Amino acid sequence: MTGSSATPGPDYRPADSIEVALLKRVLIVMLRHHGDVLLTSPLIEALRREVPDAQIDVLIYTDTAPMLEHNPAIHQLLRIDRSWKDLGALGQISAEWGLLRALSRRRYDLLMHLSNHRRGAWLARALRPRWSIAARQRVSSRFWNASFTHLYANGLTVHGGSALAKRHMVEQHLDALRRLGIPVEPSPKLTLVPGAEGERAAADFLQRNQVHTPFILVQPTSRWMFKCWPSAQNAQMIRQLLMRGHTVVLSCAPDPREQGMIESILAHLGERHPRLILATEGSTLGRLAALIGRARLFVGIDSAPMHIAAAMGTPTVALFGPSGEFNWGPWKGDGLLQYRIVADEKWSCRPCGQDGCGGGKISLCLTGLPVVQVMSAIDDLLRESELLFAS
Repeated sequence: MTGSSATPGPDYRPADSIEVALLKRVLIVMLRHHGDVLLTSPLIEALRREVPDAQIDVLIYTDTAPMLEHNPAIHQLLRIDRSWKDLGALGQISAEWGLLRALSRRRYDLLMHLSNHRRGAWLARALRPRWSIAARQRVSSRFWNASFTHLYANGLTVHGGSALAKRHMVEQHLDALRRLGIPVEPSPKLTLVPGAEGERAAADFLQRNQVHTPFILVQPTSRWMFKCWPSAQNAQMIRQLLMRGHTVVLSCAPDPREQGMIESILAHLGERHPRLILATEGSTLGRLAALIGRARLFVGIDSAPMHIAAAMGTPTVALFGPSGEFNWGPWKGDGLLQYRIVADEKWSCRPCGQDGCGGGKISLCLTGLPVVQVMSAIDDLLRESELLFAS
């Protein structure tokens, strides 16, 4: 019947669906950046719903562990340290061998590889799970495709004109489950738990800086500077927020380039305002997540902190330039997240996915984004939040 919301029956499952009842141990491999790792949490939740007794392990880079380390659905996090390459040949071989032995002892029934990192194919061959799945490569790769029992399509592996490329990355990850014949309930949420230490650090920070009123957290920086709104416009926005009586917490990662951008914003602002609080020293992802969770509003760009705000349920204003909001925007999950996307639509070339116009590290679709457009989105979302809270 047209419009029916009934769950499709078993006849709609792929012919080569796996036997979910046989899943005892699952390994999810996500070897990318912080935001990418956090975007796997809805898949983890969906898998936990369907196989509550299975042990779900996740293999990630050590520096991204805070995104998942307190996730209650995960049995254990296994880590690859990027510094292994600095140990010398014997040291790196020893570290890699130790990881492989640890993985082998787990005897996984299913391996899910959620990026195009070549290590996933080698692990599927070395660990020999009953089932394994990865995204089909854009360019046909006999080695890659033969490494897995199942392949699925996603926006990273199809041409940019495909409708598939305009689906959120969370949905594309969930397609791996769908391809295996594992049901996916609507709207699995992002999950990020700051942990007790992160919560304590956030509470101490706010008390130390005498922040006793609702505040707006602004994180204008990213390791990818071509995604950033210029310092001058950030300063104008912050000045207007302060003039309207808001308390602003300004944060960034400890990366020297991000610290440099904060200094540039402060230079444009001039004299330091007492309601402008810097959260740039001693920051950890746990503290940042807890601060964002306490904020009245988050303002930022396409970056891991924006995804953290979505996970924490904080109303979000997100500025987008060369990256696509349909792939990387805030994930609504259960549909309750309030957010606004701000983009300069006069540029028909966006989103281009390039590291600045012509690869020049400067994105004109961001440098020309008007402050008034960002402030309008902030005002609109603040009004909506107040109405929701009042009701």
